Amino acid sequence: MELKSNEEKITTALLVSVDTGDYDAEASLDELFELVKSAGADPVLSVTQNLQKPETGTFVGTGKLQEIADICEQQDIDLLVFDSELSPTQIKNIEAATDVRVIDRTTLILDIFAQRARSKEGKLQVELAQLKYMLPRLTGKGIAMSRLGGGIGTRGPGETKLETDRRHIRRKMETLKDELAEVEKHRNMLRKRREKDGVITCAIVGYTNAGKSTLMNYLTDAGVLAQDKLFATLDPTSRALKLPSGVTVMMIDTVGLVRRLPHHLVEAFRSTLEEAAQSDIILNVCDASNDEARTHMKVTTDLLESLGCEDTPIITVLNKCDLIDNSTLAQDFKACIKISAKNGTGIDDLLSAIDENLPVRVKRVKLLIPFANAGLANEIRTKGTLISEDYVAEGVLIEAIVDEALYAKVKLFEIQQ
Repeated sequence: MELKSNEEKITTALLVSVDTGDYDAEASLDELFELVKSAGADPVLSVTQNLQKPETGTFVGTGKLQEIADICEQQDIDLLVFDSELSPTQIKNIEAATDVRVIDRTTLILDIFAQRARSKEGKLQVELAQLKYMLPRLTGKGIAMSRLGGGIGTRGPGETKLETDRRHIRRKMETLKDELAEVEKHRNMLRKRREKDGVITCAIVGYTNAGKSTLMNYLTDAGVLAQDKLFATLDPTSRALKLPSGVTVMMIDTVGLVRRLPHHLVEAFRSTLEEAAQSDIILNVCDASNDEARTHMKVTTDLLESLGCEDTPIITVLNKCDLIDNSTLAQDFKACIKISAKNGTGIDDLLSAIDENLPVRVKRVKLLIPFANAGLANEIRTKGTLISEDYVAEGVLIEAIVDEALYAKVKLFEIQQ
């Protein structure tokens, strides 16, 4: 989906929603506005129709479709964005009636994903998701085919070309899956190396635009893209963070979540999300200033449960608390950390909470290791967190953070304070 022409004219979009009562259509439409803006278009107006179920051929009723066509002509609308998934027939019929290009919610999200992906894995995942979405839609001719782009079916072909396209897409999907398997294999090797080295991981998860990347930047100076856009981060970023206790943890920023995200998109990014699932600690970050904060928290919590994170310590973090009266959240979110990643409010409380939830109990000690036991000093350097080290006449004076197993070996040489 090209949102800008060569003259850099910003695409004007009309948003269309059908409220069947199955979900909060108003909140979903508000989110669609943000998605469209994140994609680089200008959401000029929106139209909503209440129906028991969408019309089979045109999604909206005949009268509403005419109203949409009139608005498009009067307002010079370039693009119609429907807040649901459309069939190829529906897209074809709506485009014929309005003479305006039509996309659905899934296509829009995929477009944003394609714009934001930076790493090899992110790009592979996006392309695979796009092909999965495209394959069942390779039906019919003309405008439905010409929309697909990418050199596949752009000439409005007949059935023979259609079958060729299907085979081509299936082969491409298999190639992408093989490439993703290799990337995932490499990721697993890195994960196992971290586990072997005793690296503690802490994943930042949450709804898109909750401020996860801003928090990551504040904690670690990671330089992660932090913008007021949905899906600003698609690729996982890892950076080291030293806690007040002296323990170093690996912070991982992950892709943001969104309501009604089609399951095949979740599947496409599952390996990225599994980075969070296999972490030692999870920060569930929520935008406290958003009216939908409770819904956003539920979306994230449900996903974490589906990934099997029940036994992982999850710290609920309410971000952007500088924008609201904290009392409004006190009743709903009692066991949580209230912060502002933008100005640093509450960060000390957050770091303390991470310290308290470390998977291995650690102890800060001062030791005098005799030269005859120099091997222990080396073990502290490799397995513990060395804070200071000085050589004195009696041996090596060390201040370090050690886990329980290492402490059992060195406690004989502890200097009582």
